[in-house]
Amino acid sequence: MKLEEAKLQFIQNWGVLGTGWGINRTMAQIHALLLVSQEPLSADDIMNELQISRGNTNMNVRELMDWGIVEKILKPGERKEFFVAEKDIWKVAMRIIKERKRKEVEPIIKVLGELKEIEGDKSDKETQQFIETIENIQKFAQQASKGVDGMVKMDENWFTGTILKLFK
Repeated sequence: MKLEEAKLQFIQNWGVLGTGWGINRTMAQIHALLLVSQEPLSADDIMNELQISRGNTNMNVRELMDWGIVEKILKPGERKEFFVAEKDIWKVAMRIIKERKRKEVEPIIKVLGELKEIEGDKSDKETQQFIETIENIQKFAQQASKGVDGMVKMDENWFTGTILKLFK
C-alpha cells in the first residue's frame, strides 16, 4: 500500500472511530488529516483534501480547538491561519475523556439531582422507588465522574513527577 492510500484509509477509519467518541465523522476526519500531516494545514488545504465546504471546515476545526486537540498557528508572512493536531495520542485521549465528561456526565448528574426533588407524598411506594432508582443512577454517575477525574489527575501527576525527576 502506498503512503497516500494508507493516509486516506486512516482518515476514513478515524472518522468512523470518532463517532464512538462523541464527535461527528467529518470532525474526526479533519483531526486525522491534521494528525498525519507533516506540516500545518490551512482551512483551504483541509477543504481541498477532504472535499468539504468552508463552513463545515471552519465549524469542525473550531470544535476541535475547543476540545483542545487542535491548535491554530500563524506562519510569518502568511495571512492564512494554519492548524496542527496534538500528536501525543495519550494527551488526545485524556482531552477527549475530559470533554465527554463535561458534556455528558456532568449534565446527567445535575438532572438526576433535580429529579430526586419531586413534590408530593414521599412515603408513597412508587415515589420511594423512583427516588431510590434516581439516587442509585446518580451515585453511579458520580463514581464514574470521580474515576475520570482520578485518571486525569493521575496522568497530570505522572507528567509533573517525570518533569521534576528530570531537574534533579
